[in-house]
Parts: sequence; C-alpha cells; structure tokens
Amino acid sequence: MSQYTKRTESAKANTKISLGFAKINYQIFIVSILVVALGFILMMGTEDIYSFTKITLAPLVVCLGFALGFVAILYKPKNKN
Repeated sequence: MSQYTKRTESAKANTKISLGFAKINYQIFIVSILVVALGFILMMGTEDIYSFTKITLAPLVVCLGFALGFVAILYKPKNKN
C-alpha cells in the first residue's frame, strides 16, 4: 500500500459530513412550516368569509410563519452542531 493511499483512507475516515445549517436552523424552519400551515388551516372553513379569523388572524399567522422561515435561514449559532 502506498503512502498516498494510506493518507486518503485516513482522510476519508476523519471526514465529517456537514450540512449547510446547524440543527437549530432546521428546527426553526420546521416550526415556521407548521406556523404557515396553521395559518392556511385558519383560512379554511365554512364559516362567514368576513370573519376576524379569516380576514385578520390567519394572514398574520402566515406572515409570522414566513418571517420565522427567514430567521431560520439567517440565524447563525455561536457554534455549529
């Protein structure tokens, strides 16, 4: 076995797969998806189309979910897990 082969095998063994974001980023992003889904669920229904829930609350919840998505992308933790 050559010196080069030994080095590449040890480098492969020490290589750690790194995702683009930290674990907390993915957790925040999942929460944001759930909040957006909740907002769309609030928009559904058979009640009056001009109700407070459909006109005011649901769009605010959806916007909050999208804002959380941006936070999940832009948040940089102090140490990556």
